Amino acid sequence: MLSGMIRWPELRLAPRPELRVLAFEGRPLCHVIDNALLNPMAWREFAVASRAAFEDAPHNAFPGPELRLPDAVSAPLARFFDEHLRRSFDARRIERFYARLSMVNRAPEALQPWQWQPHIDQLTTAPGQVVAASVLYLFDDPALGGTSFYRPRRDAEATLAMIEDSSVLPASAFAAKHGVAPGYLTASNHWYEKIGSVPAAFNRLIVYSGTLFHSGEIARPDLLADDPATGRLTLNGFFTCRRRAQ
Repeated sequence: MLSGMIRWPELRLAPRPELRVLAFEGRPLCHVIDNALLNPMAWREFAVASRAAFEDAPHNAFPGPELRLPDAVSAPLARFFDEHLRRSFDARRIERFYARLSMVNRAPEALQPWQWQPHIDQLTTAPGQVVAASVLYLFDDPALGGTSFYRPRRDAEATLAMIEDSSVLPASAFAAKHGVAPGYLTASNHWYEKIGSVPAAFNRLIVYSGTLFHSGEIARPDLLADDPATGRLTLNGFFTCRRRAQ
């Protein structure tokens, strides 16, 4: 309950989902489930009513405000992953999980250098662990953008050094040193190759490895809004799992 008045809706996922796989070079890149929630409008209406509770995380790769779900509310998404997707990620059990509502609303000129590029949800994992992430689109207009996936063109050492610079250098110095243009990335550049993308669709859930470089496909930032009723509202989940024994 927020502010003693607003009740969280139930996270009701489809009991018999139809899963599709987006593949790249013969390997699964992303799992796609349409009509994932039985009550998607309840979640958008909740976000509208709870907009004041969303908060910006200035050092996060995500360019906009967020609202974390209580563990008891997000638990059905963890169970859905466990039942329908865990084996696809060689996962044995979930060790940590959380979910949040998120909304991209930042103008391109307001982005920080680490937001000019794709990111991964976890740079390192402990031995025996796997990570996965999910995005559920809760907006109507597909022009607000789906999700794109990338792979680095440079080796890991050079890529990590560039990423580190993005968090410590002033924007102008970072752009000059690494040749990265400010704004949302929607295509390949000399640091990253775009390898696939999933268009947005209302109530579409995508699930992918947390070690894949990815980014929101924000080709029309002029359409971004601060209102969850019309903005790029998503429900994001993050899963850290014990790897299945080989």
